[in-house]
Amino acid sequence: MGRKAGNLCLVLGTALILAALSLFLWNQWEDSRAGASVEKILPLVEEQIDIGERLYSTEMTEVEIDGYLYIGYLSIPSLGLELPVMSSWSYPQLRIAPCRYYGSTKTGDLVIAAHNYSRHFGNIRNLSAGDEVYFTDMDGEITAYEVAEVDTLNPTDVEEMTDSGYALTLFTCTYGGQSRVTVRCNAVEKG
Repeated sequence: MGRKAGNLCLVLGTALILAALSLFLWNQWEDSRAGASVEKILPLVEEQIDIGERLYSTEMTEVEIDGYLYIGYLSIPSLGLELPVMSSWSYPQLRIAPCRYYGSTKTGDLVIAAHNYSRHFGNIRNLSAGDEVYFTDMDGEITAYEVAEVDTLNPTDVEEMTDSGYALTLFTCTYGGQSRVTVRCNAVEKG
C-alpha cells in the first residue's frame, strides 16, 4: 500500500471514529434529556392521580400535563424505575416518556413502548422471570404484574406484540434498532 493510500485510510479511520464519538455523545445527551423529563413529569402525574370512586370503564382515565396526556406510571422495583406513561405513542413523545402502544390495564392487554435510554427501558433486558412490575393508573388503581419472560422480536412483529395473551408487555429497541427487547408479564391476582 502506498503512502497516499495509507494517509487516506488514516483520515477515513479518524473521520469514522469522530462520527462514532459524535453519535455516542448525542445518545448520551438524549438519554440525559429523557431522564430530566421523567424527573419533572413523574411528580406531576402522581399529584394528578384521583383515588376517588369512579364507575367502571374499560377506558383508561387520561390527564393532561404540559400539553400531553398521561394514563399513569410504571414501577419496576428491581431496576429502580418509576416512569410516567403517556396515553398514546409517537416518536417525539417517546423522547419524553414511555408511551402506551396498545391496550389497557382494564382489558388486560397493555403494551408500553419506550426508548432504550438508561432512564427509560434501556435495562429491561436484565429483568428475570418473577420480577415485579406495577402500574398505577390515573384513578389510583394499582395493577401488579410478574415478569413471565424476556424475548426478542423483529420490528415487524406487531401482531405478536399486541396479541400476545399477556396482561402487560414492555418493549424497546435493541442498540442499533434491529429488533425489540420484549418483556412479557402476567397479572398477579389481588389479595
